[in-house]
Amino acid sequence: MYGMGFTRTLRAVGSALVAGALLVGIAPVASADQIRHEQWPLRSFGADDVWKVSTGKGVTVAVIDDPVDGSHRDLKGNVLPGKSFFTGGTADHPFGEREHGTAMASLIAGHGHGPGDGDGVKGLAPDAKILPVGIDLGDPDEGSDSSGKRLSYAEPLRYAVDHGARVVNMSFMTDDVVPSDAEQAAVDYARKHDVLVVAGSGNSGVSSPRNPAVARGVLAVGAVDIDLKVWKFSNYGSHIKLLAPGLHIRSAGVETPYRLANGTSDSTAYVSAAAALLRAKFPDLTAGQIANRLVKTAGLPDDMRGKKLPDPHYGYGFIRPSKALTANIPAGSKDGPLPPLSDASSKAAGDGKAVKSDTDEGMGMGIIVGIVGGVVGLLVVVLIVVLVAKKKSGRNGPPPGGSGGYGGLGGQGGPGGFVGYPVNPNPYQQQPGGPGSYPSAPPVQPPGR
Repeated sequence: MYGMGFTRTLRAVGSALVAGALLVGIAPVASADQIRHEQWPLRSFGADDVWKVSTGKGVTVAVIDDPVDGSHRDLKGNVLPGKSFFTGGTADHPFGEREHGTAMASLIAGHGHGPGDGDGVKGLAPDAKILPVGIDLGDPDEGSDSSGKRLSYAEPLRYAVDHGARVVNMSFMTDDVVPSDAEQAAVDYARKHDVLVVAGSGNSGVSSPRNPAVARGVLAVGAVDIDLKVWKFSNYGSHIKLLAPGLHIRSAGVETPYRLANGTSDSTAYVSAAAALLRAKFPDLTAGQIANRLVKTAGLPDDMRGKKLPDPHYGYGFIRPSKALTANIPAGSKDGPLPPLSDASSKAAGDGKAVKSDTDEGMGMGIIVGIVGGVVGLLVVVLIVVLVAKKKSGRNGPPPGGSGGYGGLGGQGGPGGFVGYPVNPNPYQQQPGGPGSYPSAPPVQPPGR
C-alpha cells in the first residue's frame, strides 16, 4: 500500500536511478545484481509480499510482439513455443536484434537467475508462462510493420485465445485511431472466451486515441513515473483505465542482456502481470471481474479526490497489486469496468464477420401494420392530452416555469420541468489511496519503446 513514507523512498530511489541512467552509456552492461536493484517497480509494488500470495503460477500470458528470446537466462523455462506470424515457425527465439517482445515478457514472467534467483530481471508474475505471438512489429510507436504495411493483430489475437492465454499483452499501436472490423471482432472473441486484453496507450503525449488501446473491451494503460505522476509522453483520453510504472524500466534484452527504457509498453506489461497474479489467485473470476479488482484498488493522488472517474489522464488510478490480491472486493458484474459485450458483438466474434439481422432484407407486412397502428394510437393519446391541458390552462392560468411558458425539461427538480434521471455515483469511484501530484512529469529521456 502506498504511503507518504513510501513516496519519499521512491523519490530517493528515483534520484539514484536517474544518476544510474546517465551512466548507462559509460558502462556497457550493468552487473546482474545491479539490474535487480534498478528494478524500482518491484520495490514499489512490495513484490516480496505479493509473491507470498500469488506468483502467477498456472496462468498463460500471451505477448503479441516481437518474438521472445526463450533462451535468455532470466526467461528460460517460462516461454512456450508460440507462433510467429511473419517468419513462420515458433516465436520463442529472437528475430535478429528485435528485443521489444523479450523485454515485455521479462517484465511479466522473468524469474531472474543466480543464487535464489536474486540476479537479473524478475517479472511481477515470475511463475506465469509466456505464449509468444510474433508479429512484424517494426517500430511499435509507428503502427506499421517494417515494410510500411498496416499492422493488424486480428489473427494473432485469435491465435492467443485459442492456445490457452488468459491475459493478452499488446504493447504496440497501429496506424489507426479505431480498430478494423476484424480487430474489434477479435477483441470480442477474446472477451467471449474470458480472456483479458491489455494494451498500451502510446508515447506521444497526445489525446488522440490509438488502436488497439481504444478498441472496445480492451484495458487501456498509461504510464507513471517514480513519483506517481503521469508521464508527460503518455497518451491520454476517455479510454484510459489504469496506470503503471513506465519510466527507467530495466528489462531483458537481445543485443545486450539488459536494456533501460521508458514507455507505456512497460506499464502495459506490468498491468498484464498484475492480471496474471489475480487470475492465479482468483481462478473463478471473469476477465471483467479481474479488471474490477485492479480498478477498485487503484491509487490516486490527493488532488484527484472527488473527481469523476475514469479521468482522461489517470483513468481509475495506478495499480496496487498487493491490495488487489488481498482486499475484500465483491466480484461484481461479469464485465466489471469494461463495456458489456452485446449479443451482436458476441455473435460477430465467432468468425470476424458482421452479423446480418433478419430484418436487413426489409420488414414484413405484419410489422409495418403494427407500427402504423401504434403511431395512430399514439397520436390520438397526444391529442387528448393537449385538449385536456388546454382546458385546465384556461381555468388555472399559465403553467409553472414562467409567465405563459412551458417550463424546462431537463433540470432535476427545476420549475415546471420533469425531474431528471438520478445521477448514479460511478461504481468504480474510490477514495484516493496514493500520494503524489497531478502535474506532468519532469523532463525525461525521449519516448522509448
